[in-house]
Amino acid sequence: MEMLDRARRDYPRLAWRNDGIAEWAVGDESQYDLVFSNAALHWVDGHAELYPRLFARVSPCGALAVQVPVTKADVPARRILRELANSAKWRGLFSSTGIREAYVHRAEFYYDLLCRTAKGVDIWETTYVQVMPDIEAVGKWFRTTAMRPILDALPSEADQERFVAEYVEALRVELKTRPDGRILFPFARLFLIARK
Repeated sequence: MEMLDRARRDYPRLAWRNDGIAEWAVGDESQYDLVFSNAALHWVDGHAELYPRLFARVSPCGALAVQVPVTKADVPARRILRELANSAKWRGLFSSTGIREAYVHRAEFYYDLLCRTAKGVDIWETTYVQVMPDIEAVGKWFRTTAMRPILDALPSEADQERFVAEYVEALRVELKTRPDGRILFPFARLFLIARK
């Protein structure tokens, strides 16, 4: 809500709404020159239905532009997170609703969804390498992204702090400290632009 409050303050002539993505996609028949999402659609289920619905909201000659993280299970930071959450020590502490994991399909899935109705689809992956000051900074960054649903499912703030501390220690074994003391932390992103 803080971002929306600021947007309303800084751009008062625009209409700002707080809607869920899936609800907005089927909300009405309005179309827009640009429908975009930056680092959000991986938290929404049902991509086979969602992406075509979002594309339907694009006006003629417009575009759908999406950026999502690539959620490869073998990336050390994600593998460690999953293994720790599923360990005997932790799995019993999570709420009965469980953990909502982010998920992104392979590029081919999205291309195939949109290529029949789009004039063109550009799709690519890029891996960014962040230079982090130390292993704790990696833990802090992951705490606000992929770890968020896990922390939200834990019963107390103390449990959250212990989980983060254990995660950082497990990362310390996997991620090599560079000669200057920093950590190179790669993260991959999938980009898609579908044009009408």
